[in-house]
Amino acid sequence: MALEIKINDRLTSIEQISSEGSKQTFRVGGKIYDVDALMVENGVYSILYNNKSYNIEVIQGENDKDFEVNTLYNAYNIDIIDAERKYLMSRKTNDADDEANIKAPMPGKVVRVPVKTGDKIQSGDTVVVVSAMKMESEYKVKQDRLVKEVLVKEGDIVKGGQTMIVVE
Repeated sequence: MALEIKINDRLTSIEQISSEGSKQTFRVGGKIYDVDALMVENGVYSILYNNKSYNIEVIQGENDKDFEVNTLYNAYNIDIIDAERKYLMSRKTNDADDEANIKAPMPGKVVRVPVKTGDKIQSGDTVVVVSAMKMESEYKVKQDRLVKEVLVKEGDIVKGGQTMIVVE
């Protein structure tokens, strides 16, 4: 199974192709790497690649999807981008202050619409609640707005990217 990862500011995919003892084969961004990797102590690995030895230290961040990887000369921030992280990342871009459209980042079901056309709403007010991936997400505005149009109602099924509320 391939994982999407973010290394500092670069997105790529990584997939373990085979594993036999300490010998591992990975595909990273389309390139194949055959390595011999051993954990020499907790969080520290010795890796042989192309007859060169590398020592890396892996430190878990605030959660189980964020890591700091240190080599002799470089440090990298690694984030695992799974379905939940993609969803949260898409929410951040879709509810930005400059957006006039509140969009569903992924398919879901509208649970509640506490606003109607013409409502004056304040920063932090919830404009729609959507259930997706067994989670309810509230979409709020970050500054005072006017509800220009409500395009969904409770019980509606929305597609990813579908505009639900138009504000100005």
